Amino acid sequence: MSHPTPLLDKIASPADTRGLSVEELKQLAAEVRAETISAVSVTGGHLGAGLGVVELTVALHHVFETPRDILIWDVGHQAYPHKILTGRRDRIRTLRQGGGLSGFTKRAESPYDAFGAAHAATSISAALGFCAARDAKGETNKVIAVIGDGSMSAGMAYEAMNKADETTKQLIVILNDNDMSIAPPVGGMSAYMARLVSSAGYTSLRKLGKQMAGALPKPLQKAARKAEEYARGMVTGGTLFEELGFYYVGPIDGHDLDALVPVLENVRDFSGKPVLVHVVTQKGKGYAPAENAADKYHGVVKFDVVTGQQVKAAAGPPGYTKIFAQELVKQARLDDRIVAITAAMPSGTGLDIFAKEFPSRMFDVGIAEQHAVTFAAGMAADGMKPFAAIYSTFLQRGYDQVVHDVAIQRLPVRFAIDRAGLVGADGPTHAGSFDVGYMGALPGMVVMAAADEVELAAMVATAAAIDDRPSCFRYPRGEGLGLEMPEISQPLEIGKGRIVREGTSVAIVSFGTRLGESLKAADLLAARGLSATVADARFAKPLDIDLLLRLAREHEALITVEEGAMGGFGAFVLQALAAHGALDRGLKVRTLVLPDVFQDQDKPDIMYAQAGLDAEGILAGALSALGMDNVSAAGRRA
Repeated sequence: MSHPTPLLDKIASPADTRGLSVEELKQLAAEVRAETISAVSVTGGHLGAGLGVVELTVALHHVFETPRDILIWDVGHQAYPHKILTGRRDRIRTLRQGGGLSGFTKRAESPYDAFGAAHAATSISAALGFCAARDAKGETNKVIAVIGDGSMSAGMAYEAMNKADETTKQLIVILNDNDMSIAPPVGGMSAYMARLVSSAGYTSLRKLGKQMAGALPKPLQKAARKAEEYARGMVTGGTLFEELGFYYVGPIDGHDLDALVPVLENVRDFSGKPVLVHVVTQKGKGYAPAENAADKYHGVVKFDVVTGQQVKAAAGPPGYTKIFAQELVKQARLDDRIVAITAAMPSGTGLDIFAKEFPSRMFDVGIAEQHAVTFAAGMAADGMKPFAAIYSTFLQRGYDQVVHDVAIQRLPVRFAIDRAGLVGADGPTHAGSFDVGYMGALPGMVVMAAADEVELAAMVATAAAIDDRPSCFRYPRGEGLGLEMPEISQPLEIGKGRIVREGTSVAIVSFGTRLGESLKAADLLAARGLSATVADARFAKPLDIDLLLRLAREHEALITVEEGAMGGFGAFVLQALAAHGALDRGLKVRTLVLPDVFQDQDKPDIMYAQAGLDAEGILAGALSALGMDNVSAAGRRA
């Protein structure tokens, strides 16, 4: 269903919005909202967050001279309307596709994307960096950071705000409060107050008041200042931000352009200290299905615009995330010390399933991975069995805590590492490429990877049984293989792999879910008259040294396969083989890993082929090790 967009059709860049009246801006916002809905219905992607900032996006580009004025979005999944207004409308239906627009802000994509963002709470820190650079160069452009109330639970946001007043006197932070978590519903009075406290008249009056207070004795000066701040704070809720050095404006209705535009014009011209504008918005605004089910329309697949019905794929096997959660529930029924921790991703990690049965044993700490890790360490230190379920790419944010608070103390925190490996449309910012290396580097850490859903369930049980050291197990996004699951899984023997197929010429040792492609590669080798052993390592740490040495003795070549960056499982295997003299006997080794680039978004099958981690790529690696390269194999690996 298409909607006419006569005004949007005339907008080639944000400069074209600056001569528009407020009434025209309202029409433009409606057309941008319709275009966003239409585009995402075709591509899938993030919907609710973008719909919630349509008016804010229009107002920001209207008031500020972007890209000269720097606009930084926190978590770029809300930036689809921004992309439509900044010269990318003609490509908006390529979102999250191979060769298409990123689902997040991306510097290489447009000069209007001043800073790439897909993880939360980076915008204020980055904006301060831009401010410091601007001030050092003697320039006068504005810097605006947009940050959501959810991101404000991350410590990094407060670290930045704590230094803002010392770093620069000209920074604008837009707090996009789309969960009503800070302020009550706002109306005409609060919009009026926001315009009032941001106006030049009011700020001049404040300055006059401060000058008058300066004539008072010092104890009364301090009392007068506090009285003014807290009186205004009672109306606006901004005392916290004032204490951090910001001039607070708000709350204001983020969908009311009559209020937004003059407030942004006022703060644009404000100088003397950083400003925080508190804007209240609604996720999914203007599209009834998204308004009524914000959680289901945060990220969507293709959908029917009229009904809102999402086009679901045919039912397949349960996903790895669900398998993890179901097995954790089973284990928790047997042991009341098991607790679960998530960092603002209860549904994404499957822990909403756990919470339904054990609400008092489920802890959502917000967007605060560092806190999540140390919180889990504290629970482990007092005898509980914490499972911290965190995406691989987000666990990177808590790595110091993993080292200092968990590993050094050998505390039995169990890390369930979801979204391990490539993640298709979400691209490099969300790919779980590095966890094998960074977790495997830690003394005492048990590192596992599941080849299928049965193995994953067994690894949940294994982690639950480990009481003397930390452990982690990784698993990918997507569906399992449809294998029959046991009633309750039993722990694996620590540090022991398994042989899946016996052969003689080449040993293929898989770590994780590339096992299926390794078996297909063995079939391709067999078609060439070469016999291959295929092993499932299960553990990257501790390694099954006996198994590796046996494979090294009995085969001419050994190939490791993993869905991770170099420096992971393959590197550990090479180190072990070298330490035991296995390489001295002429063993030929190839370590197949993700390429040393940040792979752009695409369909998973295409990405695996590009990485050389599909059956054909593994075949090419084996032929290379055996000195049997041919044109097709060599070309594929180039």
